[in-house]
Order: sequence, then C-alpha cells, then structure tokens
Amino acid sequence: MNKFFLLPYRKSDTHKGDYGHVFVLAGSRGLTGAATLCSLAALRVGAGLVTLGIPESLNPILEVKLTEVMTFPLPETKEASLSFKAKGKVLDFLKKCDCVVIGPGLSRNQETQRLVRFLLKRIALPIVLDADGINALVGYPEILKEIKTDLILTPHIGEFFRISGISTEEIKKDKISVVKNFLKNYNIVLVLKGYQTIVAQQGKIYVNKTGNPGMATAGSGDVLTGMMGGFLAQKISPFESAKIAVYLHGLAGDLAKEEKTEYGLIASDILDNIPKAIKKLLA
Repeated sequence: MNKFFLLPYRKSDTHKGDYGHVFVLAGSRGLTGAATLCSLAALRVGAGLVTLGIPESLNPILEVKLTEVMTFPLPETKEASLSFKAKGKVLDFLKKCDCVVIGPGLSRNQETQRLVRFLLKRIALPIVLDADGINALVGYPEILKEIKTDLILTPHIGEFFRISGISTEEIKKDKISVVKNFLKNYNIVLVLKGYQTIVAQQGKIYVNKTGNPGMATAGSGDVLTGMMGGFLAQKISPFESAKIAVYLHGLAGDLAKEEKTEYGLIASDILDNIPKAIKKLLA
C-alpha cells in the first residue's frame, strides 16, 4: 500500500454500520445528476450507508436512478429546490449520520441558499461543502468562522474568487501562497480544484499529481465531493479524507482516460473506475 494514503482496515466480522452513514443534501429540478453522482461516489469509496436529501417532487426520479442509496424527500420551493422549511427535518435526521455533504446541484434559489447558511451554523457533524453550497457563502464569508465543526471546502477557482474576493488572475499566479494566506483566517480544509488540485489546512499543504484534462467535464466535481464524504464517514480525518479522495479521483480519471480518451471521458467513467483506482493504490 502507498504509505502516504492509508485506507481504513476492514475486519472480517463487520457490518455496514461500521463504515459510516453519509447524508447528502443535493439536487434540484434539472440537476438530479449531480446528486446521483455524489451519492454513488460516497458508496464507491466504502461508506456503509448513504442517504440523499432531495426536494420531494424529485424523489420518484431519484428512486429510479439510485438502487443502493436511500432517499429522504424534503419540503421544496416552487422551483423544486430545497425549502427553508426543510431545516428541522434535516437537523433531526442528522442525528443518525456520521457526516454531511452539502451542495451538488442545490441551485442558487435564495430560499435554498438561506437554508444552507442556517444549517452550516448548527450542524455538529463533519461537513463537505461544494458547488451551490459554496455559493451560499458569497457575501457571507463570516460564516466560515461561525461553523463549529470540521469543514472541507471545495471551490474551483471561480468559486474561490466569489467567496474570497481574490481575483482569478492573482489566484492562478501563485495558488499556494494565496491558499496559505487565506487559511490564516480559517480553521478549515481547503480543496482548490483544478490543474494540480491543492489540499491544504493551516500548516499542511498537498499538491495532487493525478488527473488529466478529460476530467474537465460536468459532474466530475460531484464525484470528488461524494468521495470525500465517504472517507469522512469512515472516521478518516478531514485533511486525509480530502487528500485521499483527490488522489483517487485523479487516478480514476487517468484509468478512464486509457479506455475513453480525454475527449470521450465523462463523470460516470470516473465513478466506475474508483474501485480500480483503489485496487491500484492497495497493490
């Protein structure tokens, strides 16, 4: 096994509860694919259980798309995104879970974004925040200091610009310095996605070397987010969960490229190659 990436040991006498329960808060009308990819990715890295919280009118669709993932229909807005009225049900359900993933396909509906900000201040479990979950922080960066639990924040450069105010040109010029300076103010794990994705925490930084341009495709980030949640549920630290997920995500993409090429590669190819990537890591 690669000494830098230690996966949790799985005993012979074991059951699904030993490997954690991930709650995924994701999806809206037209964006059920993001929720699907994220949820399945959490299972593919070994999480024992995954439940997807989804707007109630979309639940029949997800019941068809997902076999191994449980669904939890929640109150919705007129646009079929999550309603602020879902807050009580979400917080109550989280008592059964080990970590929560927020963001893929949630939409930028103002009520949904308000729900995200409300939950972030109250959730006690480790959180992975991605996509429209990150967009909920635009104009509200102080929330990052109000969160009382472990947080993995996963922006691409555009999202990082929107929450930090640092121009994309400045970010691209010296990503490592920008990340280090940003983390002086926040006790979080930051995953700055893109070419040679950076995983960083105060005092620690990892620059990933796996992956290829074919992974610049819709849904790729949703797979990565689910992988991080899956490792968090197995009681791996947030920094290590992010580091292992980023590495394996890129490796799965490299394995997919061998068959599909950089032009034909899609996000579900990355998802399908996660087991092969894990097998290669364990060799």
